[in-house]
Amino acid sequence: MNATTHAVPRSEGAGRPADTPRGPARARRRRADLRSWGAFALLTAPMLIGLGVFKYIAIGWSFLLSLSEAQGTIALGDWVGLDNYRQLFGDAVFRNALSKIGLFTLFIVPITFAASLGLALLVHRIRRGRAVLRTAFLIPAAVSYVAASLLWKMSLFSGMPAGIANMIGGWFGMEAVPWLQGGDPPLYWIALVTVRLWLQVGFYMVLFLAGLQAIPKEIYEAAALDGATGLRLLRRITLPMLRNTSVAVLMLMFIAAFQAFDEFYNLFGGGMSGSGTAPVKTPMTYLHDTAMGAQNYGLGSAGSFVLTALIVGVTLVQGRITGFGKSEE
Repeated sequence: MNATTHAVPRSEGAGRPADTPRGPARARRRRADLRSWGAFALLTAPMLIGLGVFKYIAIGWSFLLSLSEAQGTIALGDWVGLDNYRQLFGDAVFRNALSKIGLFTLFIVPITFAASLGLALLVHRIRRGRAVLRTAFLIPAAVSYVAASLLWKMSLFSGMPAGIANMIGGWFGMEAVPWLQGGDPPLYWIALVTVRLWLQVGFYMVLFLAGLQAIPKEIYEAAALDGATGLRLLRRITLPMLRNTSVAVLMLMFIAAFQAFDEFYNLFGGGMSGSGTAPVKTPMTYLHDTAMGAQNYGLGSAGSFVLTALIVGVTLVQGRITGFGKSEE
């Protein structure tokens, strides 16, 4: 018996994967992809162009200015190499500004950290009205540093007998004190520290609150069954669970302290007079007076890169010590 072989006709799409689009469908999808990429480019181009021109090109131009003798001009040409950096470190005023900002950082960071964490712990324990308290403490973070500094200067620590600080001191028999002038002891640090605390504590308190709310309640319940209460809960559970939040807050505080400018500039002068007569300067006020006052843009650019390197170095050292970014075992 002979087997008859029947030829089965192959369809037009035989042998092609089922999910492969046909010619017209593939063309339509390609046109749709091109339109999507075109819309993406159109929407992001202004941001990318602005970011490139006003940030990255400006940073590169500033670095080239730091290697130039740019006195009264931002044009390149008169190259001096590292002379601006050598002149900067040879300036006693700049070295003094670095030492003062270092002391300010070592003083303000622990106080702000402790105040923020303490407020967060208190607010976290309150069940009713927590949102109101959180908003009340956060409002100062939305206030301009310039506005707050002028308020501290003209109202709280004006140095006049009608100033709030002197008025309160008068109730206890104290005489009017020129708070913002140099003297012994340097009372202007009270104004500097209080204005920064008022502006920053609420913001960092909210960060700590977010960290506290992320701690599972089951851990506290298990610890309570073991008899842990009060300070023992804080030391054994709360603080270890807030480790990453604490490290991030410390980094933000260090960076903000090294970049201090507005309160120092506005409390001790500002305007057209600059801060030449200020009893204390920060690197930022020094660079402002150098670049905007003396119009020595080469020296000012060199100082900005020195300050940036200092901030990056301190941040990296702190991250290395605290192990920030490493996954917990």
